[in-house]
Amino acid sequence: MAEIADSDIEGQGPLPPWHMGEVSFGPDRPLSLDSGGLLAPFTIAYNTYGTLDARRRNAVLICHALSGDQHVANRHPLTGRPGWWELMVGPGKPIDTERFFVICANVIGGCLGSTGPKEENPATGRPYGLDFPLITIRDMVRAQAMLLDHLGIEELMCVAGGSMGGMQVLQWAASYPARVYAALPIATAAKHSAQNIAFHEVGRQAIMADPDWRGGAYLLENTRPRKGLAVARMAAHITYLSEAALQRKFGRNLQNRAAFSFEFKPDFQVESYLHHQGQTFVERFDANSYLYITRAMDYFDLAADYDGLLANAFKGSRTRFCVVSFTSDWLFPTTESKRIVHALNATGANVSFVEFDSDKGHDAFLLHEPEMFETLRGFMNRIASERGVRESAR
Repeated sequence: MAEIADSDIEGQGPLPPWHMGEVSFGPDRPLSLDSGGLLAPFTIAYNTYGTLDARRRNAVLICHALSGDQHVANRHPLTGRPGWWELMVGPGKPIDTERFFVICANVIGGCLGSTGPKEENPATGRPYGLDFPLITIRDMVRAQAMLLDHLGIEELMCVAGGSMGGMQVLQWAASYPARVYAALPIATAAKHSAQNIAFHEVGRQAIMADPDWRGGAYLLENTRPRKGLAVARMAAHITYLSEAALQRKFGRNLQNRAAFSFEFKPDFQVESYLHHQGQTFVERFDANSYLYITRAMDYFDLAADYDGLLANAFKGSRTRFCVVSFTSDWLFPTTESKRIVHALNATGANVSFVEFDSDKGHDAFLLHEPEMFETLRGFMNRIASERGVRESAR
């Protein structure tokens, strides 16, 4: 594993030194899949930040969302930008890398080093493409548990994540309650709604309608469905924002022009913004991974695995929970977080709930939200104190 020290980036302050690693599991250690098959061999790519204390009691697992990866708090090797949650994770941040040992792994099915559809299928010597098995959120969590076993970490001080990352947090708490001291699910739900499934299907169809998709075998034919993936990203990105945020940022302002072009070009700033989001996304993400990961989110329904009753997923749990939502998040609205809280209350679980007033939409958990930072800092400090983790030097 290599250690890299990142310098200051755009006035954000120093990013933490980090270690980049991967672990491969051979045919003798397959990953059991909910689809009924086995995945072997397979690799998990991950980053770590900070130092594991002598008692191994300060480990924090960060679970990433659909378009995220393991680069949570370091300069991204492809984009050169700071990590996707560097506002939350780093020296002196709420998830303090000078105090906690932070792990973030690229999910199975991803495209940043963990085994997914763009990796080589050992049975054929060619990229998996659509021969890659369908995966679930629980499969992702099983693979992460195997990674932690490899790292010698039996119990996590906290598992945290937003959106799809929050789904993984809930699955961790249900599948491995004895290994999760505290859980921090943010802007998420215990199952995907019909509306969310519908948006994902629009994105998948955009990718599969691109002639360069080639039935998922585009890597073999040296092409990529760039246009389809860009459209999928554009459609999804709209759901991450609120109407108020779009209006505040763009309104009906024109992009670099004083009048309509009367052509099908991006006349409006919001159109230009969405085009930019689509174009930059295709440079770092694999189209087939997008298909597989969105499908995993669609399949997620935690209660279905526990006789249709969500409370059964957390029965007898000693995990401390802090459930977080945002007032303007219409992708994972507060009603979904309250369903989780009600289920936890029904089991007598130790649970706190906070809804933050924000007009930034679903993406608020990734953005500058001082009240959220201070609240979650308090939660992390409390569980760290309970675990006997040393105080911050700051």
